[in-house]
Amino acid sequence: MSATSQSTASGAAERVLAVRRPFEVGYWVVSCVLAAIGNTATAQIDVARAGLDFAPWQVASWEVSSAVSVLLLAPLVIGFTARWPVHLDNWTRRIPLYIAASAGWSLLHVLLMVGMRKLVYLWHGQVYSFDWAFGYEYMKDARTFLGIVVLLHIYRLLVRRLQGEASLLTAPDDAPPVEPVEHPERFLVRKLGREFLVPAADIEWVQAAGNYANLHVRGKIYPLRSTLTELEARLDPARFLRVHRSHVVNLGRIASIEPVDSGDARIHLHDGAVVPCSRRYRESLRERVALA
Repeated sequence: MSATSQSTASGAAERVLAVRRPFEVGYWVVSCVLAAIGNTATAQIDVARAGLDFAPWQVASWEVSSAVSVLLLAPLVIGFTARWPVHLDNWTRRIPLYIAASAGWSLLHVLLMVGMRKLVYLWHGQVYSFDWAFGYEYMKDARTFLGIVVLLHIYRLLVRRLQGEASLLTAPDDAPPVEPVEHPERFLVRKLGREFLVPAADIEWVQAAGNYANLHVRGKIYPLRSTLTELEARLDPARFLRVHRSHVVNLGRIASIEPVDSGDARIHLHDGAVVPCSRRYRESLRERVALA
């Protein structure tokens, strides 16, 4: 790939990432609305063909309640898959967890949609009765849950390719390590077929994201396959400090510290970012900043 092509691809990736959040919200809303409309229309046709005596509002309540329930539960699935992602090296340990999660998701889905249907029927002066058969409902919901999980993993993989994914430098096969393993000075970032080095000093802050630690560098985010605790142990303690269970900050990037009434604090960085500081780390932060 030529330099011009790489620059064009990188620019396109940045434009895509700039609308990532609105796209994600829009996807869930639009997909659930389309599912509600499509399933309602199909169910209406099936009811008419079977000659069943159901009013259109009844059929609509069945399908719309299911779609709305999926939409309401989507944040739970998104958070769950982000906290416990599936990889080639952990899929055998994750399968039991995901099976349990699918059962819980199915139960919540049924409870939500049945509750909504009862309210709609009550509004029309009728009583909704549900033939509780969890095994049947679970078989349907498990397929939906699996589809959402696969979709989220594929989507996150594509996002990481667009924004770049960091890794620690490894030693050549026939040479000693490029730099000390304990406190790496650079991280290797792969992005759209390119590789470049990010100095550790350029990292403003780090945020935990499940099995990943997101490196925030000049307004960009590079996921690193590591827990925050593992990464903290390898970062230079003279430069980086844990300030929250989910955040590590570069002390040289701190502009100001804002106390809050709860005893916690907000750390304002030079680039405008705000990082939370919990009360258990506040005293050590104050001491380190005073010494700097």
